[in-house]
Amino acid sequence: MKTKMMFAISRIILGAFVLLSSNFISADESSVGNGEAQKMEIDDSTFSCIRSMTPVRGFYVDNILGDLDATLKVANSPTGGTYPPGSVVQLVPAEVMVKLEKGSFPATNDWEFFELGVSAKGSTINKRGFVDVVNQFGGNCFACHVQARPEWDMVCEKDHGCDPIPLTEEMILAIQKTDPRCEDNPTLSDAEKNAMRQLMKTLSGGGEPGF
Repeated sequence: MKTKMMFAISRIILGAFVLLSSNFISADESSVGNGEAQKMEIDDSTFSCIRSMTPVRGFYVDNILGDLDATLKVANSPTGGTYPPGSVVQLVPAEVMVKLEKGSFPATNDWEFFELGVSAKGSTINKRGFVDVVNQFGGNCFACHVQARPEWDMVCEKDHGCDPIPLTEEMILAIQKTDPRCEDNPTLSDAEKNAMRQLMKTLSGGGEPGF
């Protein structure tokens, strides 16, 4: 029931925001992106082992245009900032956001959200954009990230203004350490193993995580 309510609320927020933004976004910009966005040539091969990226306070960043220093400057700033094009921000293997060229997605500060399928063979982009991309708990990614205060450029952390996610720190660590695309996954601690079991129970409909 709680998950369904979160999903319903996220859809209401998304619908309202898209409606308010409709006067400022062309039809091309509100779909998958315009010609400028496609210059980055984002495809399945763009995304690999999450831990090959650079860790920042529990999440990972990269820059597919090679400007990692600029991405890290914003990620590590205590006052926030605007991420440069090419920035990749990822908390768990199956969900990722990428900063496109300026003007690609005005409604999302030029962020595009991706839902991935991950396996030992690599990544598969299942959905991309911002209208229909949801997490494993049914929450719309954009509807959550749009709640971040302006200085954080739609990147959510505990104190950025976004709703909390139904994952404990141990669950997040366990998910990151078991990315099937990685060749050097470490052994989970007992706490992480217990967290993963609870997460699997939740995803199979056996109950909410304890938080």
